[in-house]
Amino acid sequence: MAPSLLSLLLASLLVAPARAVSMSEAPPLSGHRQATQPHILLLLADDYGWANWGLHNDGSGPHGKQLQAEIHTPNLDGLAHEGVLLDRHYAFRICSPARSSLMSGRLPMHVNWVNTGITDLNPKDPVSGSSGIPRNMTGMASKLKSAGYKTHMIGKWDAGSATPEHTPWGRGFENFVGYLQHANDYWQEGIGFTSTGEIDVCMDKFVDFHVYNETFKGGVTPAIAREMGCLKDNVHNQSATTGLAPGINATGCVNASYCLPDSCYEEAMLRTRALSVIQGHDPSHPLFLFYTSHLLHTPLQVPDSYLQKVDRLVSEKGGQPIDTANRKLYAAMTLYLDDTVGELVKAMKAKGMWDNTLVIFTTDNGGPIYEPGSANNYPLKGGKYSDWEGGIRTNAFVSGGFVPAARRGSKHSGVVSIADWYGVVSELAGVEQEDTAADEANKWLAKKGLPLLKPVDSVPQWKHIVEGTNGRPDTLYISNKAVLKYPYKLVAGDQVYSMWAGQLYPNCTTIKQISTSGPVVPLLDDVKLFGERLQLDIPQEKIDALMDIEHCGDGKLFNVEDDPTEQTDLSKDPAHASILQKLRQDLEEFNKGLFDPDRGSPTMEACWRAMKVGGFYGPYVDVENFYSPMHLTPKQVEDNKIAKKDLEFVEKVLLPNRTKQIEWFNDQVGDLTKLFKGETFDKCLKPISAETTGILV
Repeated sequence: MAPSLLSLLLASLLVAPARAVSMSEAPPLSGHRQATQPHILLLLADDYGWANWGLHNDGSGPHGKQLQAEIHTPNLDGLAHEGVLLDRHYAFRICSPARSSLMSGRLPMHVNWVNTGITDLNPKDPVSGSSGIPRNMTGMASKLKSAGYKTHMIGKWDAGSATPEHTPWGRGFENFVGYLQHANDYWQEGIGFTSTGEIDVCMDKFVDFHVYNETFKGGVTPAIAREMGCLKDNVHNQSATTGLAPGINATGCVNASYCLPDSCYEEAMLRTRALSVIQGHDPSHPLFLFYTSHLLHTPLQVPDSYLQKVDRLVSEKGGQPIDTANRKLYAAMTLYLDDTVGELVKAMKAKGMWDNTLVIFTTDNGGPIYEPGSANNYPLKGGKYSDWEGGIRTNAFVSGGFVPAARRGSKHSGVVSIADWYGVVSELAGVEQEDTAADEANKWLAKKGLPLLKPVDSVPQWKHIVEGTNGRPDTLYISNKAVLKYPYKLVAGDQVYSMWAGQLYPNCTTIKQISTSGPVVPLLDDVKLFGERLQLDIPQEKIDALMDIEHCGDGKLFNVEDDPTEQTDLSKDPAHASILQKLRQDLEEFNKGLFDPDRGSPTMEACWRAMKVGGFYGPYVDVENFYSPMHLTPKQVEDNKIAKKDLEFVEKVLLPNRTKQIEWFNDQVGDLTKLFKGETFDKCLKPISAETTGILV
C-alpha cells in the first residue's frame, strides 16, 4: 500500500531535511548542544486585544463583571500565573513588521516597517526587493537548527515569500504548515477582500494554505486536508473573491444546506498538525515549535459550537447576553485560542517534555479597535495601526518548567522588544546572535549601490527576565513616529485610532456612530487595489473623524508608568523640557537610519505561478526544483481557463489605467461608503441602552 500523504509529512519529523541552498543560510556556528537547551514553544497570537485577556480583567469598573463573564482564558491566565508576566512588552503597530522583527532580531524599522503585498517585486534588488525579511538575513529557526534543534512552524508567516528563501522553509523551519500572507479565510483559505482589505493583481483568486518540508512542498490539497481532519470540500470559488461579502459565513456555511464541520476550521487543522509534531517528537533532541495562530485576525469566523460555548459561559457567570455580533465572535475566537494553547501544553506534559520547556507567548500588535477588527484594549489608548499603548504594548509572558521556580508567579516590568526573542533563544541554544550571512551580503550590496542590511538589534533578555532588571534602559526605537525611554514615551506625527474604548467594546453605540465618528477600517494604510492605496474623495476633516486621527506634530510626551492610558501630554511642561528634547532628537536620528529599500510593484508572475501549482499562492522567483511535482485535476484545469482570461484582462486593460481600475473596483465592491457604515461589518443584537454603550468620552 502506498504511504498516505500525512505519513509522508510526518516522516520528515524523524529525518533532518537537507539544507536549502540559499544565500540567507548562515553556516552553522557550532554543532555543540548545551545540556541546558530547553524545548521552546513560541506562541504568537494575532491582533490580540489587551482587555480580551482574562488576566487584565479584575472585575472592577462599571462593566467589569460583564467583561469577566464574556472573556474566558483560563489556560493563558494559568500559564502567566505559573511563569513571568511581561508587563512592558512592545511590538509594532501592524503585523508583518512585528513578525519580521521577531524572526530576524532586527527592530521593525531596521527590517520591514510596511505591510507589502507578496506579489510586489523589484528585480533590481534580489535581496530586499520584495515583501518581508530581506533574502540574506538569517532567521531565528536557522539559528536554532544550527544548534541541533528540530524546527517546526504552524500557522501565519507574513514575513515574505517571493522566493523559496523567503519562506519558513528557507528561514530554517524543516516543517511548515500554514499560510504566507496577512490573513486568509478560516474556512476556505482564500484571501478575499474581507480577509486582507485589498484586492491584489491576482484578483484574490488563489488559496493561501501550504505544506513545506523535505518530502512535499505545495498547497494543502483536499487529500491533505482530509488527513488533518477536514473531510468535506470547502468549495472555494475563485470567481467570487472580490466583493465585500465573503463566500462563506462566519460559522462555515456556504448556504443553508451546505455547512463545513468544526474539523474544517483552519485553526482546527493547525491544532491537529501541532499536536502531531509534539506527539511525534524525540525528546532527546531539543524542539522549537513556533505556533503562530490565525486567531484573532479578521475575518471574524469561528465554529458555531464556540458561539454556543460563549453564550453558556456568559450565562453561568451571571452576565447579560453579548449585544453585538462581532464582540461575540471575538470572544468565541479568544476562547478557541485559549483551548488550543491548553491542548499544546497538555501534549508537552504528556510527552514528558514540560519540565525542560520554555513557553514564550505574545502577540504581533495591539488589538484592532476599528470595525470589523472588534478588539478591545481597555483601558489603553488606541489600537492596531497606532503607536499608542493599545497599538504596541502587547499581552506577553514566559512560562514552562524551564522558568526558575523563584521567578514563577512574578511580573517583569523591564522593557522587552519583540526583536529581543531572537537573542534570547540564540543565547539559550548556545549560538551567537550575530548574522554573518547578512554581513557577507552587504559586501555585494555595497558594490551594487543597494541598501545595506542592518545588524541584529536583539538584546538577550533572559538574564534580565530572571533577575528582574531592565534590559533596555536606553531609548527604544519603536517606529518612525515613536520612541520609548522608560518611563517616558514620545508619540509624533498623525496617529490613527486615537481613542479610548470602554469595557464593553464594540457595542451597539459603536455601530450606530461609525458613519460619523468612526472608527472605520484603515483607509490610509491597507485598503488597496493592485498594491496601491485607494484614493477616496473625502475631506480631511471627515477622515480625521472616521479614523480618530490625532495630530501629534513633532511629538507629545507621556510618562507611561504614571499615566499608562496616555491622558496627560507633558510636552508643554517646562519640567520635562530636557527629556522631551532628547527623545525628539533620538527619533530624528533613528529615522535617518531606517531601512527603506524599494520593495517594487505588483507582478503578474505571482499569479501565473499560482496557476501552475494548483491555484495556491507561494514563491514565484527562483523556484526551479522547489515545488513538488503535481498533476492538475480537471477542476483546476477549468479554474485556470477562467483565471487566465480574468488575469489577462487585469494585465492588459486594468493595470495600465488607474481610472479603469477604480471603475472595475466599484463594480466589484459596490458603493465604498459601505466601508463607513457599522452595519456593513457588525450587527447590534439588542436595542441600544445607556447601560451598554461602554464608550469613554
